[in-house]
Amino acid sequence: MALLLASKTLSLVRHRTFPSPISKFRTPIRSMADSASSHFQKVQIRRGDDTIFDAYVAGKDDAPGIVVLQEWWGVDFEVKNHAFDIAKFDSGYKTLIPDLYRGKVGLDVAEAQHLMDGLDWKGAIEDIRASVSWLKANGSKKVGVTGYCMGGALSIASAVLVPEVDAVVAFYGVPSSELADPSMVKAPVQAHFGELDNFVGFSDIMAAKSLEEKLKSSGVPYEVHIYPGVGHAFMNRSPDGVKRRKEMGINDEDQDVVDLAWSRFRSWMTLYLSP
Repeated sequence: MALLLASKTLSLVRHRTFPSPISKFRTPIRSMADSASSHFQKVQIRRGDDTIFDAYVAGKDDAPGIVVLQEWWGVDFEVKNHAFDIAKFDSGYKTLIPDLYRGKVGLDVAEAQHLMDGLDWKGAIEDIRASVSWLKANGSKKVGVTGYCMGGALSIASAVLVPEVDAVVAFYGVPSSELADPSMVKAPVQAHFGELDNFVGFSDIMAAKSLEEKLKSSGVPYEVHIYPGVGHAFMNRSPDGVKRRKEMGINDEDQDVVDLAWSRFRSWMTLYLSP
């Protein structure tokens, strides 16, 4: 099933430089500020290989769980905005953000690229697996995964590689073929893309259509939505998020598109995560 609003994955995301202008000023990569975490409880999660990482939890105990995956910036204000908003949707969710960068946050495009280039993608999948298991061990009977940009690609990969995942909603990102083949997804996938996205092979319209073809062959329920008039990261609507997009040369703003995407997100997660 495919729903398009208008209408190659990367060889390796980590070896790709996104076509975005670098911000004018550079500052060193820094750890996430504790003051930004007031709505979240910090927990530590242990992977199967005994690696321990930090994660940030918000929302309602014993509610369905949703793992929320960061953009290439790291666990910053915007992914926390999304996770906190999701926790309040409908009858409530328990959201968990795994810190895939281990406390590092990129403050401009060059730093974000550097951090993403250094990511252990297969290790990130193990972080997601452990996060899903943590939620299920702590009161969530069903658990979904969502993510943005880099996190969107990892969300789709989790539908292939983490059988404990019950549903996925991915925003503007497709995994490399070396990480995961979307035709092999095992959980229902909904994916959202901007028609004007210019991250070629990763989240542009051709990547979205290629993903749709692979999902179609999976035999698993899916939706692919392409929104006219918007580019990459169109869900980022906080003042700082809008400012950062403009610094990257992305100037579109369409709250109606954002509202529609959230409505579809809510319907998908309700359908597949409700008891």
